[in-house]
Amino acid sequence: MKLSFKKFIPGIAWFFVVLVLICLPGKEIPKIGWLTSINFDKVVHVGVFGLLAVLFCWPFYNSSFSKKERLQYFIKIAIATSVWGLTTELIQKFFIPSRSFDLLDWAADSIGALLACWFCWKKFIKA
Repeated sequence: MKLSFKKFIPGIAWFFVVLVLICLPGKEIPKIGWLTSINFDKVVHVGVFGLLAVLFCWPFYNSSFSKKERLQYFIKIAIATSVWGLTTELIQKFFIPSRSFDLLDWAADSIGALLACWFCWKKFIKA
């Protein structure tokens, strides 16, 4: 069973959007007073990485893969998304001016990936 490469284009495109966003120097990122004080950026991380995982899970919706196979792919996608979140934090620490590694950002990335996996399981398999 194969899936068309074209079905993965939205996920690949969003991957590169994330790459561009994490490469912005720290001074380029807007700081909005009260949003910064409530760590709203963590919510953004959950959303950005959750969307990334959903876009890579989407091609499996209505595919000929069994429910078990789809769930296995969703779990692999969630793990890969979490690893990508860790990688982005390391890129920021070592290569991007005025940016640093933030363990809580990676945690938020991973939570987004896990929520996406759960969402896809509920909507694409269990429903």
